[in-house]
Amino acid sequence: MKTVTVRGVEIGTGRPKIAASITGADRAAVLAQAQALKALPVEIAEWRMDCFSSGEELTDVLDGLRRVLGPMPLLATYRTRREGGKGDAAAEEYLAVNEAVLAAGGVDLLDVELFSGEETVSRLIAAAHRAGVAVVASSHDFEKTPEKGEMLRRLRRMEELGADLLKLAVMPRTRRDVLTLLEVTETLHSGGVRRPLITMSMGRLGALTRVCGGVFGSAVTFGAASEASAPGQLDVTELARMLALLQPEEA
Repeated sequence: MKTVTVRGVEIGTGRPKIAASITGADRAAVLAQAQALKALPVEIAEWRMDCFSSGEELTDVLDGLRRVLGPMPLLATYRTRREGGKGDAAAEEYLAVNEAVLAAGGVDLLDVELFSGEETVSRLIAAAHRAGVAVVASSHDFEKTPEKGEMLRRLRRMEELGADLLKLAVMPRTRRDVLTLLEVTETLHSGGVRRPLITMSMGRLGALTRVCGGVFGSAVTFGAASEASAPGQLDVTELARMLALLQPEEA
């Protein structure tokens, strides 16, 4: 398994790295939330750009955000409504927002939604790599857990398109759904792909995957700092404690 290292944080080895989202609607809220993350056991900050609604330019916030976070890696994410976010950007705007953020600098990781279209995905991956930014290709299903074969197909396709990390989040309806997500993770981690995986089953039923996912091969887990950005997220402090109990030694 090839690891991904950003600002000294190696993703894909040892315990899953803890990420938490910054969801402020304006510059002041974004910077305040970023400052708060520094006192928490968070290793990756995710800026949810789709939550930003003040009318200020996104790129104008990046410089201040970078200064506040210091050495903490920054993942920039514009999550569309079709994937459970607040973003209403059409295809061209989605592309423009992400390209502008890459051009502004200061970002270490960029989320690119698989279903934004393969042309868009390929273009953004190429632009990110030119900028020295790693790409988290993502797919979210807030309604159900797709069939095993479909989940495997999505994650493999992300790797084929050149993504550096492969993210899949699904909603379980049964306990079997949770097991299927973990089975997919283990299958690919054991030899199906060479890139680090980020997988989770959402909601209360799937919350355990945020703790035990690393045992099956998930490299990053998302926790809640001030507020959850997805259903089933656990408080980051409790999440860190549980991860230490489950995986007491770095692998």
